[in-house]
Amino acid sequence: MCQMLLSIYPEHVTNICRGTKRFEFRKVRCKANVTKMIIYATSPIMQVVAEAEIIDVIEDEPAIVWETTSKYAGISKKCFDNYFEGKNKAIAYQIGEVIQYSVPRDLLDYGIHNAPQSFVYINEP
Repeated sequence: MCQMLLSIYPEHVTNICRGTKRFEFRKVRCKANVTKMIIYATSPIMQVVAEAEIIDVIEDEPAIVWETTSKYAGISKKCFDNYFEGKNKAIAYQIGEVIQYSVPRDLLDYGIHNAPQSFVYINEP
């Protein structure tokens, strides 16, 4: 099993954990065999706070990805459009089961010294 650790803004992390955001959007697709995302909440939290199952990856033109994901995007159309402005491809990771950690973890627990700009592959701890 391959995992990726993603840096995500705290407000989006909250919505992922609540189940109101069931897609995580990215401009670059990871390896096809990644089945789990480890969620690092960016500043001011700066800790690994949850993990989530990846149940599907949608890759298409931004308009088509929005049409497919908008009900549970967890972000506004304006935010989506701003993020993918000038891009002809959008990636949406469909989130399955989410496990919120009762005790947040440090990046060093995963052998990572700095938060990734987007994501980094990690081995299972």
